[in-house]
Amino acid sequence: MYILSAINIISTMDEKIKFEMEFPIHASPQLLYQYISTPSGLSEWFAENVNSRGELFRFIWDGVEEQAKLVSKKSGERIKFKWVVDEDASYYFEIKIQVDEITKDVSLIVTDFTEEDELEEAKMLWENQISDLKQVLGSA
Repeated sequence: MYILSAINIISTMDEKIKFEMEFPIHASPQLLYQYISTPSGLSEWFAENVNSRGELFRFIWDGVEEQAKLVSKKSGERIKFKWVVDEDASYYFEIKIQVDEITKDVSLIVTDFTEEDELEEAKMLWENQISDLKQVLGSA
């Protein structure tokens, strides 16, 4: 009974929380999709270098490589990745383009997962990444 309780506590501590952020962007959805879905586009703002071989994407920051599997994409609309280190978990990150039907305003919706005590840091990271994207697009 004690061992089972200890295992439950450990797995609870490993739980990540899901968060979503919305960023208004002044760019066409078609152009934006190129920047969120292609290695060359992602290399412009998301990571220093991005390579892909099929569904496997390699993201490189400061010489450190992280691999993510392309889980799904819908052309012109969204892309979803799962980090290879978390492949068994249900965690992913998704970048979705949303266009308001009435105003035609374009936004990026980012969905990601993080440890509860790292939520503010994770949000700040995405704010910085999207700020870089806006600069590349000339919509900063």
